[in-house]
Amino acid sequence: MLDSVVQSSESATERPTAALIAELCRQFYGLGWVSGTGGGISIRDERGVWMAPSGVQKERIAPEDVFLLADGVWDRAEVVEAPTNPKLRISECQPLFFNAFRMRDAGAVIHSHSIWAVLAARLFSPAGEAGEFRCRNLEMQKGLRGMGCFDELVVPIIPNTAREAQLRDSMAEAMARYPDVDAVIVAGHGIYVWGHDWVKAKTQAECFDYLLRAAVEAHRLGLPL
Repeated sequence: MLDSVVQSSESATERPTAALIAELCRQFYGLGWVSGTGGGISIRDERGVWMAPSGVQKERIAPEDVFLLADGVWDRAEVVEAPTNPKLRISECQPLFFNAFRMRDAGAVIHSHSIWAVLAARLFSPAGEAGEFRCRNLEMQKGLRGMGCFDELVVPIIPNTAREAQLRDSMAEAMARYPDVDAVIVAGHGIYVWGHDWVKAKTQAECFDYLLRAAVEAHRLGLPL
C-alpha cells in the first residue's frame, strides 16, 4: 500500500496534467457524468495529448493510468507514454477528442454521460435522429463562447452508434455545420464539450449541463422552452 501511495505521489509530480485528469474524473463522477466507466476527458499541454483510459472506474484513475499521445498526429493514436498497467486501453473516445483538437484547436475535451444530455436529446430528437437542441433567455448561456443570455443557443444532436469510434464522421460533420458552438450532443448517449483549455472546457460543460437540465425541467413543468 505504501509503495502505491509513493508511486501516485511521484506520478502527480512528474505528470501534473495526468494528475489533473485523475482529479477532474473524480469530480465528474460526483456530478454523474462518468459513472459506469463511461465518459472521459483529454487535455493537451506542451508534452502532448493526455487521455484517460477506456473501460475503467473513472473515479479511481491514478496519474500513472493516463496515456500520453503525440500532438498533431490526428489520423491515429501514437502513444508517447503508456500507463504502467499494460492492460489499460486508450479511450474509445479518442477519435472524437481528436475531432475537437484537429478542427477547433481545442486544449481540452470532456465527454459526459450526463442524464440531462440524454433526456434533453430525447425531447428534441424523440427517435434518436439528427436534430438540434435549442434554448434562449437563460443566464447560464453567458458562460458559453460567444453567447449572451438573450441569444438563441443551438447545439447539434447526432444519432448514436454501436461503437464510440463510429461517431467520428457524424460529429465532424456537425462541427463543420455549427462552428459557433463548442459541443455536440449524441442522442441516447451524452455530450462532447471542448474549450481552449481545461478550465474553459469544464466551465462550458457545467453551463451546458445546467441548460440541458433547465430544458428537461421546463418540459416536465409544462413551461415553454
